[in-house]
Amino acid sequence: MAFDYKKEYKEFYMPEAKPQIIEVPKMNYIAERGSGDPNDENGEYKKAIGLLYAIAFTIKMSKKGDHKIEGYFDYVVPPLEGFWWRDGIDGIDYNHKENFRWISVIRLPDFVSKKDFDWAIKEATVKKKQDFSEVEFMSITEGLCVQCMHTGSYDDEPATVELMDEYIEENGYENDFSDDRRHHEIYLSDARKVTPDKLKTLIRHPIRRKG
Repeated sequence: MAFDYKKEYKEFYMPEAKPQIIEVPKMNYIAERGSGDPNDENGEYKKAIGLLYAIAFTIKMSKKGDHKIEGYFDYVVPPLEGFWWRDGIDGIDYNHKENFRWISVIRLPDFVSKKDFDWAIKEATVKKKQDFSEVEFMSITEGLCVQCMHTGSYDDEPATVELMDEYIEENGYENDFSDDRRHHEIYLSDARKVTPDKLKTLIRHPIRRKG
């Protein structure tokens, strides 16, 4: 059976529907940077998702080709994630989505090296005849965070964020947003197949102890 990160690392993907504090270790990702409204059908975000999944599946299916990745084991491609912000604002502001900036990512198994990633970029470029030059190999250590499962429309996320803010305030923490620490979402539902009221999204924010 293929290794499923969501099931094997539930603490990072399937938290309860109440805030919790967690230490998130270093993880490697396929990443694409961009800006603009994610709902724009012709925008950068939709194109970025296509690029990410093309590389993710090139790596996953490498087992059937000549490129052998040391330590490879069969796995389920992890869920799409995103780091979001607006310049000059801490956290996330859901108004004026056209001003969003983001880094869209898919987690890589630890056995995937930068060399393997570079191979996948070249392989996908040849096979799909697309430009993948802006897709990055990115390592992120989130560290101390608060997270919570949000169920419902993306536009209703502020209510869950408010619960997270109240929780860290009560427990002696504060948000710690910076250029390296962003509002983070992990998309656990396929928005094409699930009604908005049933969407499950993990929301994660960087925090630090007060004082």
